[in-house]
Amino acid sequence: MHMPKIYNVYFLAIIATVGGMLFGFDISSISAIIGTKQYVAYFNNPSGTTQGGIGAALAGGSVIGAIMAGPVSNRIGRRDAIAFACFWWLLGTAIQAGCNGIGMLVAGRFINGICVGITSSQVPVYLVEITKKERRGSIVVIQQWAIEWGIFIMYFAGYGCSFIAGTNSFRTAWAIQFIPCVFLLAGLPFLPRSPRWLAKVGRLDEAIEILARIQAGGNVNDPLVVAEWEEITTILAAERAGQQGWRRFFKNGMWKRTFAGMSVQAWQQLSGANVMTYYVVYIFDMAGLTGNIGLISSGIQYAVFILGTAATFFFIDVTGRRPLLIYGAVGMGICMFVVGGVLGSYGTPLPNGLSGNLSVKVQVTGPPANTVIAFCYLLVLTYSITLAPIAWVYAAEVWSLETRATGMALASIANWLFNFAIGFFIPPAFENISWKLFIIFGVLCFGAAVQAFFTYPETAGKTIEEIEMLFSKGAIKPWKTKPGNSLLDAKIEAVKAQHKGIGDVAGEKTGVTQQEFTQEVRDKIA
Repeated sequence: MHMPKIYNVYFLAIIATVGGMLFGFDISSISAIIGTKQYVAYFNNPSGTTQGGIGAALAGGSVIGAIMAGPVSNRIGRRDAIAFACFWWLLGTAIQAGCNGIGMLVAGRFINGICVGITSSQVPVYLVEITKKERRGSIVVIQQWAIEWGIFIMYFAGYGCSFIAGTNSFRTAWAIQFIPCVFLLAGLPFLPRSPRWLAKVGRLDEAIEILARIQAGGNVNDPLVVAEWEEITTILAAERAGQQGWRRFFKNGMWKRTFAGMSVQAWQQLSGANVMTYYVVYIFDMAGLTGNIGLISSGIQYAVFILGTAATFFFIDVTGRRPLLIYGAVGMGICMFVVGGVLGSYGTPLPNGLSGNLSVKVQVTGPPANTVIAFCYLLVLTYSITLAPIAWVYAAEVWSLETRATGMALASIANWLFNFAIGFFIPPAFENISWKLFIIFGVLCFGAAVQAFFTYPETAGKTIEEIEMLFSKGAIKPWKTKPGNSLLDAKIEAVKAQHKGIGDVAGEKTGVTQQEFTQEVRDKIA
C-alpha cells in the first residue's frame, strides 16, 4: 500500500529537516549537562582531553556517516537514506541513555554521529533537488534552523533534567532524543522521492510526475516544468558522456566545485563558532556567570541563534550567498578579537582553574565581563545569520546531479573532520593557551573572508544545473557574479513560444501526453 504524498515544499522541508534537529539535540545533550554536579560526579570530573573526546565522538561518527551517505543515497534515494540514518540514531541514543561509563557514552555519541553524518549531508541534497531556484536558499536554511531549535529545546530539557537527583538527570535528558527521531520516521513516508534522483536512476515517469506536482500542480506541460526538465536531462546526458568514478570530482575544472563545497564547510567550523556552541558554559564562567545564571545565559544564546537564522530565511535569496559569507566571517573575526583581547588585557589568571575546572584559567569581572558576554552574543548572532546556514546552502548547490549525493557527502566530511578536530582541541586549548584561542579563531575568520571573495561565485537565483557554468573554464570571475540572471527564465519563454497552444499554456487540451514527453526524454538521455 502506497502512502499518500504531500507536495508542499515547506511541509517537505519541515519534515526532512527534523534530521537536522537530531544534530541539535545531540549538541545540547552534552553542553547542558557537562556543568552539572551529577555528570561531574558520575564521570569523575573528566579532564579537558577526556571531555574533548566525549564532545568530539559525535563528529567522529559523523565522518563515518558522511562517507556512507553518498553510496547509500545514490542506491536507495535521498528520502530513504534519511530513514536509514534514523536506525543508527535509535541505537546510539539507547546506548547513551543506558551508559555505565565514559566508554559507552563515547560509543553512543559516535553511533548517533553516523546518523548525523548521513542526515546533515543528504537532507540539503533532497531540499535543493525539490525546490524552485527563487526560494532554494530559504528552504535549505530551514535545515540550519531545525538544528538550532534542536539545540534550544534539548538545552532547556537538559537544564530541567539537571534538577533530577542522581544519574537519572542525564539519562532522562539523553533518552529524550528518541522523540524527534520517531517523529521523523513517521513523517518520511509522506515525502515524495527527489525527481532528480528518479531521473538519475531512469525512473522517468515518476520523476516527471513529481517535478510537475511540486512545481506546477501536476501539469507536465507547464513551461517551467518543460524547461527545467530539459535542463536536467541535458546536463545528465552530458555528465554520463564525461568522466566517471572519483576522477569526476577533480577533472575538467570540477576541482573548483569540490574545493568550494568542501572549503565552505571547513570554514564554518574553523570560524570557531563551536567554542560558543559546545563550550559557552566555560566562557560565561570566565565572565563570572556560574551555576544556574550561567546555564540560563547560555540558553539565551541559543535563542539568539534561532532568531538570527529565522531572519536569514527572508533575505538569503535576495542578498545572495557571497556577501553573507564574506561579511559574516569578517564580523565573527572582529568579535573573536574583542573577546580574546578583553580576556587577555583584563583577566585575572586562575592557575588551578575555576573550582577545579582546568578549562577556565582566566576570569574577568565588571565592565570587561559585560563586554565579553555582549560580544559572545554578537558573534553568535552574526554566525546564525551568515556562516551557520549559508555554508550548508552553498555546499549543497555547487554539485551536479551525478555528483551531488557523494559531493555533498565530501563537503560534510570536511565539516565533520574539522568539527571533530576543533571539538577535541578546545578544552585543552583553554587549559594551555586560554584567551589566545580567540585570537587564533579571529585570524581564521579573516582567512575565510578572503577565500570566499576570490573563489566563491554567486549561486542565488540560478538553477542547480546552471551553477555548473559558474565553475567552468573561462567563467566570469567570482567577485563579478551577482544573484539572479538565470537562463531558465529565457528558456521558459522559449518553451512558451515553441509550444504555444499546448496544455495549460493556451487553455486547450492539445498538449503532449506524459508518455510522449517521457519518450522524448529517454531519447535525449540515450
